[in-house]
Amino acid sequence: MRTQKSGPVVRNRLRLPHPVDTSLRICVICPPGSKHEKAARAAGAVLVGEEEVFEAVKAGKIEFERCICQQDSLQALNKAGLGRILGPRGLMPSAKVGTVVKDVGTAVRDMAGGSEYRERVGVVRMAVGQLGFTPEEMQRNVRAFLESVRRDCAALSDRAVKEVHEVVLSSTNAPGFSLSGDFRGPDSLPTGALSTL
Repeated sequence: MRTQKSGPVVRNRLRLPHPVDTSLRICVICPPGSKHEKAARAAGAVLVGEEEVFEAVKAGKIEFERCICQQDSLQALNKAGLGRILGPRGLMPSAKVGTVVKDVGTAVRDMAGGSEYRERVGVVRMAVGQLGFTPEEMQRNVRAFLESVRRDCAALSDRAVKEVHEVVLSSTNAPGFSLSGDFRGPDSLPTGALSTL
């Protein structure tokens, strides 16, 4: 990013057109026996309910990476006093980060394939693909990620001037190469021939 040193940072979550990691375990706090419980289970939540969730957390059994709360259960959650346990782990649901929701089914589906990103020292990093992805899938993911970051920059425009300076693509242990140059020439292979699988 081209950005000021001590300005506001870009941070958000995004579901890519082709999700990279869908193995996230999600807990949903919602009224037991409600339509929300059915929707959460259908969407793939691993732990659903109110009291059973509170008991498990108090017993130290936190077997999930994300926690969503349905609006109707917010009072029960606050009364249970789980903030001391879930807060330090970054799991406490809050309206500010979008984890207190009306429609839990959609929220679980978005979160399961969603990735979070944030700017650190002027750089925003995010996994956008796997080895088995086709070049077209990678292209759609990179484009969606860039559009999302640009939207975030535009939203901060009243407080700071931010813009994308360079886009670099790299695999886990390989050097990165810039996507701002021209890598495709008249003798280049068609993108379909570059796919590994």
